[in-house]
Amino acid sequence: MSKAVKKLMAGDVHKRYGGFSSACVVDMTGMKVQDQERLRKLIRSKSGRVEVIKNRLTRFALQGTGLEPLGKSFRGPCALVTSSESAIDIARALMDAAKEFKALKLKQAIFEGDPSLLTVEQMAKMRGRRELLGEIAMLVSSPGRSLAGCLSSPQAKLAGCLKAIVKKGEAA
Repeated sequence: MSKAVKKLMAGDVHKRYGGFSSACVVDMTGMKVQDQERLRKLIRSKSGRVEVIKNRLTRFALQGTGLEPLGKSFRGPCALVTSSESAIDIARALMDAAKEFKALKLKQAIFEGDPSLLTVEQMAKMRGRRELLGEIAMLVSSPGRSLAGCLSSPQAKLAGCLKAIVKKGEAA
């Protein structure tokens, strides 16, 4: 392959993956074609993409992007798995798929361009965006909930006392 063709291919890979800051690398060697297609369908359902690309080409194309540290993981046969939504959901899907497809080997992952690489298992254990937003909402609302409980408590006692007085007056 000529250098010009390699540069065009690297430019295409750079365009496709240059905007991503999170991804996973897996090894699908030994998987049946039907199993690979099921894995790809599972990842597509989570707005993801699985692509097997040449290692040297990928390392060259990812230079200067958020995925550059992941280039070290491209050794031997591997595929790049990315998602336009939640990379943590993709890592969880890969963990589930690895249980189903014994030949699938999970390699490395990168989260939000952090230069320290994680295993796919570590990334799957992280809390996702939805969980973090739910936790923040709970923390924000808990002081208000406590205050509302304190304010409603004396009123409930007063209402109970008035009700008892009314019943006592009716009984007399």
